[in-house]
Amino acid sequence: MSGVFERKRWRRAAFSASTFLALCSAAPAAIAFESTAVTSPRATVTLISDAAAVAPGQTFRVGLRQKLAPHWHTYWKNSGDAGSPPEIRLSVPEGATAGEIIWPGPDRFAAGPAMNYGYETEIVFPITVTVPRDATPGQPFNVSADADWLVCERECIPESGSFRLDIPVAAAPTPASDDVRAAFAIADARRPVPSPWSARLVSEGDAFALTVVGAGLTEAAVKSAYFYPASWGITDHAAPQQPSITDGTLTLALSKGQTFNPEAKADGLLALTDGGGATRWFEINPSVHAAPAGNAPTASLIESLPLWQTALFAFLGGLILNLMPCVFPVLAIKATAIAKLSGGELREVRRAGTYYTLGVLVAFTVLAAALLVVRAGGTAVGWGFQFQSPLFVAGMSWLLLAIGLNLSGVFEIGLGVTGTGYSLTQKSGHAGSFFTGLLAVVLATPCTAPFMGVAIGTALAAPVVICLLIFLAMGLGLAAPYALLSVFPALARALPRPGPWMLRLRQAMAFPMYASAAWLVWVLSQQVGDFGVLVALSGALLVALAAWIYGMAQHGTGRGLIPRTLAAAAIVGTFGLLLQLDGAPTSAASTQAGVASANYEPFTSARLASLRKEGKPVFVNMTAAWCITCLVNERTTLSTDAVQQAFRAAGITYLKGDWTNRNPEIGAYLRSFNRDGLPFYAYYPAGGRDPVVLPPVLTESIVVGELERAGRSALASPQSIK
Repeated sequence: MSGVFERKRWRRAAFSASTFLALCSAAPAAIAFESTAVTSPRATVTLISDAAAVAPGQTFRVGLRQKLAPHWHTYWKNSGDAGSPPEIRLSVPEGATAGEIIWPGPDRFAAGPAMNYGYETEIVFPITVTVPRDATPGQPFNVSADADWLVCERECIPESGSFRLDIPVAAAPTPASDDVRAAFAIADARRPVPSPWSARLVSEGDAFALTVVGAGLTEAAVKSAYFYPASWGITDHAAPQQPSITDGTLTLALSKGQTFNPEAKADGLLALTDGGGATRWFEINPSVHAAPAGNAPTASLIESLPLWQTALFAFLGGLILNLMPCVFPVLAIKATAIAKLSGGELREVRRAGTYYTLGVLVAFTVLAAALLVVRAGGTAVGWGFQFQSPLFVAGMSWLLLAIGLNLSGVFEIGLGVTGTGYSLTQKSGHAGSFFTGLLAVVLATPCTAPFMGVAIGTALAAPVVICLLIFLAMGLGLAAPYALLSVFPALARALPRPGPWMLRLRQAMAFPMYASAAWLVWVLSQQVGDFGVLVALSGALLVALAAWIYGMAQHGTGRGLIPRTLAAAAIVGTFGLLLQLDGAPTSAASTQAGVASANYEPFTSARLASLRKEGKPVFVNMTAAWCITCLVNERTTLSTDAVQQAFRAAGITYLKGDWTNRNPEIGAYLRSFNRDGLPFYAYYPAGGRDPVVLPPVLTESIVVGELERAGRSALASPQSIK
């Protein structure tokens, strides 16, 4: 009898060993790997693994699998107006790691006036697990979980359970059975993917809109759309979301939720359903642009101008930009370029104008592309953003110094960088015309002219092609005065004949270049303080040294390898100085707008909202050290006794925002008005009325007149009658 018992025990041991060895081998046939189920009339819940055997160092997935009874549902991480998401507390062996739940894209479930987010029928909540590299084949890899979940139909029932998986460790992994892999496929089909489009939430009164821009967003491809906020209360979940699609732009009209905060993140999922009924979920992290103090600007923030009107505004803005103070440095280059047209042949005059226009258009195209690329990367920037970089400001100051030294005759550039000093009949001068156009755009970007603000804001929210067209229209406006000389060469022939006056003009035009370089050094001091000035002046010294050595070599003295090596070393030294500015601490001077003065307070969205809530009138000035028009307006208008007295008489609080360095709060404020550049001025009348945007070029009469009109309007308003 004992012999029979021993043979049976041996056969059971052999069977168990062979089974375990089969699991440890790379068997081609998949086997199931699912825990014991926790079952109720509403749901059957298990813990599953997509691997029946794992290898050392392998990454695999486990997941809480829920099979729900008809009409019952469970919840997403933001459950909506009611409900609660599942909670999974996973335990893995020492040395192993486990990630967070990879939440599948949800569906919507209306329950009377409430809207909930979750899943019906069957869903898996996957979690990624990594096996330690020193795991021993032949040993089990134990995964256990305690979970709580809520299932609802007309009533909600909380449920919970404990689960365990003992997964063999083998030399090679083994996949789970088809049934388990099909369960994970349900979650994979709903797995959100990163959005390929740019997105922003624009606040407008009590409502706001999600705007998504990019290729493929057409009426034919998108039949319905819905935004699922990742956190509760950002939107009113039960409010309808009205989509509209035009020219690659999808707009969803939303309603604010109870916890909406214009300064908080508003990430979530955008669910798009195509004509065949298939839905895909895209992860989006839109920037939030809230209308200050809960009041929308006079113009709608969501609706955009027609393309022809936007292009016209862009052209007019570029044309007026020629007269803005920040373009004055370019006038020196233009003056010398126009002077060389004197006596030029018709063909060469037209070519010079064409090359200059081409340079302007290329610069605007590159600038638009740079703005779009930076925006696509999730960084909010605006017109003139490059001047917020101390490296760019320092490098530009040295470039202007080099141009000034060239105009002064210290050295010559064979390709005619500025185009001066060469007869227009020389083909090499056209490179100078092209470069002049490029530099004109770079120096013009610190300021925005009338019409430009709306055009730029609209362009950056439009599809790429439309954006580029609007920027090109702006470039044509900037280039128009000079380009007219190529269309009507008789204007150029009206200039005096070539003579010594051209040389004197060229030398005189060097001083605006020196003045511009000095101004940029001051801007650098506002950004990074005295250290920036030291770097800028040291670099200026190296640039002057290189120009002097190069000029001597051109004039027949100082020829040879050593002088040229010294000149090259001086230029290389300037690049080394630029690296010193990378990461330099912000200067205390750059935060001077953050300190209240006798005339103004520092701008913050919270302060503005508080003043508006109290019904007080507010004047907002957005400025920067690199915006010459801003500085001119402050000196000639906003700081005058007449304007300051008008502010005091009307009880106006003057808020001043400094955008010299990057400031996301100021950037969001500007974009709430569909603006992306400076200067910018907004006046908020008393009583919570809508703000009025003032023109970028101010006078005392403009400001005082607007205050008087607002005062008369307040007296005529029924709200003023007690």
